Amino acid sequence: MRNDYHTVKGYGESEVLIQKSRFLTYVNRAETEQDAQDFINNIKQLHRDATHNCSAYIIGEHDNVQKANDDGEPSGTAGVPMLEVLKKQGLKDTVVVVTRYFGGIKLGGGGLIRAYGKATTEGIAAAKVVERKLHHLMKVQVDYTWLGKVENEVRNSSYPLKEINYADSVEFLVYTKANEEMTFTNWIIEMTNGQAKIEVIEKEFLEFDVN
Repeated sequence: MRNDYHTVKGYGESEVLIQKSRFLTYVNRAETEQDAQDFINNIKQLHRDATHNCSAYIIGEHDNVQKANDDGEPSGTAGVPMLEVLKKQGLKDTVVVVTRYFGGIKLGGGGLIRAYGKATTEGIAAAKVVERKLHHLMKVQVDYTWLGKVENEVRNSSYPLKEINYADSVEFLVYTKANEEMTFTNWIIEMTNGQAKIEVIEKEFLEFDVN
């Protein structure tokens, strides 16, 4: 299972005008190739009258699925530059479509590469980049006599508190980074004089905005 990685937060779109051609960019997260293909097809359907609907996506823990489509632009001037932007930004599970409405002025190979690269970069900025960090959800059970101390310490720590459940005992659900379970466990044991029951519930990704 992958640990930490960058992807887009979700759907985003942008538009740039270059030499009278309109470049409309659509970006989304895609965790499977089918997700990516469905997104591309939806944009193509939306812009059936466009001159080109170029696309690129990169999917998988090891970027094992990488596709680029020039959709009629000269070979290597659209899809590949778009894919290169995704790779340069270190994004995973991301699909991008750049729709072009030709404005009457030819850009040339270099101009097209720069235009599609710029359009992709702006689309990604609109979608926003996040870092997904693998965490372990820890369950801490303590007697009610420890409620105030544990809650106060956890809330003032770097460990995100998911929720507190009140039953026969108090149950705290707390996130730790994937490599910090033992540090967290020892911290709780010391805090409660060994009176806490601690276990890992599941693994889960938390998302953090990237500036």
